[in-house]
Amino acid sequence: MEIHSLKPILPYIPDDQTVGQFVFDAVHPTRPNAREGTPWLIEDGTGRLISKQELRERTTALASALRYRFGIGEDDVVLLFSRNHVDYPVAIWAVHQLGGIISGANPDFSTSELLYQLQATKATVLIAGVDGLPAAEAAAKEHGLSSDRLLVFNAADSSKIGKVSVEDMVQLGRTHASSFQERKLKPGEGKTKLAFLSFSSGTTGRPKAVAIPHYAPIANIVQIAVHNRVHENYCAWEERRYRPGDVAIGVLPLYHIYGLVINLHYVLYCGMSLVIVSKFNFVGMLKSIVRHRVSHLFLVPPMIVLLCKHPAVKNHRIQDHIRMIMCGAAPLSYELNQQLFELLPNAHIGQAYGMTETCTATTMWRIERKRGISGSSGILLPGTIARVVKTDGTLAGYDEPGELIAYSPSNALSYLNNAEATRETFIDGWVRTGDEAKIGKDGEVWILDRLKEIMKVKGFQVAPAELEGCLLEHPDVNNTCVVGVPDEYSGEVPMAFVVLSPGAAKRVAQDPAQATEIKKLIMKHVADNKVAYKHLAGGVEFVDVIPVSPSGKLLRRVLRERAKELKREQQVKSKL
Repeated sequence: MEIHSLKPILPYIPDDQTVGQFVFDAVHPTRPNAREGTPWLIEDGTGRLISKQELRERTTALASALRYRFGIGEDDVVLLFSRNHVDYPVAIWAVHQLGGIISGANPDFSTSELLYQLQATKATVLIAGVDGLPAAEAAAKEHGLSSDRLLVFNAADSSKIGKVSVEDMVQLGRTHASSFQERKLKPGEGKTKLAFLSFSSGTTGRPKAVAIPHYAPIANIVQIAVHNRVHENYCAWEERRYRPGDVAIGVLPLYHIYGLVINLHYVLYCGMSLVIVSKFNFVGMLKSIVRHRVSHLFLVPPMIVLLCKHPAVKNHRIQDHIRMIMCGAAPLSYELNQQLFELLPNAHIGQAYGMTETCTATTMWRIERKRGISGSSGILLPGTIARVVKTDGTLAGYDEPGELIAYSPSNALSYLNNAEATRETFIDGWVRTGDEAKIGKDGEVWILDRLKEIMKVKGFQVAPAELEGCLLEHPDVNNTCVVGVPDEYSGEVPMAFVVLSPGAAKRVAQDPAQATEIKKLIMKHVADNKVAYKHLAGGVEFVDVIPVSPSGKLLRRVLRERAKELKREQQVKSKL
């Protein structure tokens, strides 16, 4: 059967505005009235307050400079390779004013990973953080991007390293008259005009550029606003989940769809302030909560683990400030939920579920419940329809497991330049999630398991095929299969099953001690070529053969179960 959202019908979603135009200027029935004097952004380190007016002015000035200096225009891609920065959203909105497209990259990427994204998007300008400059310079050079098209966010350091900063560009835009006119969309154009190329591994394979039009994040903002009744006086002010003037912390990376749509744009839409934190540090976050009187936390499970178990928590009176915690990107265990409830007994706490391909959330815990049901991802957002499809292709009933397939106005369009992957995931407006789920008669959605090959490490997608390709480049590896192994902190971590090359196998047979050394070398090879969350934290296990089906497909589930057994054996040994 098809399950429809229990919530009201969605109001009109603008289809003729860019994301920036919607957040800055939309007059919409779901938008609460902002409180006068509320800053939009707060720079965590300095305490600098940045108003809507200042952000608007900086956005227009940067757009003017990007057009004047680089000729950025229709469908040109600007890639942001940086940690969170107060000018990160300014860069997004400026590029959109010119009709361009933004692609955000993980600032911890290696040169090869960044180069892959530059090539896939055909980016014409790269804006980097200073700490990522070596990788940015190397990738830009190999991509054929001239050095003057590599900018940096950090103005204080730009002169020392001979780079033009975003601040320099803003100043240029202020002083140099530009003839550019802000891109205006025609009615309906927002549904096809691309805003973001956000990378996801989908259900299989290497990361792919998800083509997200302006309409998608706007729709998701409206969906979440309706779900949470942000524009209604539905209860006492003290109990409302979102209120203009509240303060959220921005520790989620803004290149990630969760941080981009919910933690940034939705928060601003609600008339709240956002504290921009450059890089997540748990103790630093606790201090920031107290310093800025943060009321709202948008987190992922590893952060929840620290919140429940880190000894520093008792030294900071976060209970005086925290009113809401949302956890997304990966499931949260029942035990962690209960610990969180005990830590913050008066806060709204719950989970949401979504993915890059659905342009963030498709479910969220009910507004009628202060606490989400432990283990549940909540109910479908307004305007969302779900199907649960069993292995035989028939539709599941209530409480029957199967693959979750979702239809939402926020769904992305396709994978850029990848027709095969698009056909597998995007079907007539529906998105195959690759997750096993069930939906109860009460509308609660339960994510049970991952049917797709993709691992979720600290909330980030990791494609086994990508790591397997890297491993096969090592001379000691003859064949390999990578699976996720459960981990309390990260959710799961990659483990590699490896068939050694004949030469390596001979060395181990002659000297068993060589096995440990070869494992270290294999792990180092991955660490040298991949971002930290893709490292083989689950270890390397040698096997004689990688199991495959009669058609030659890797039997990943067999090795996933073997990995769980090894994990259990290690836990038993550690207790002895």
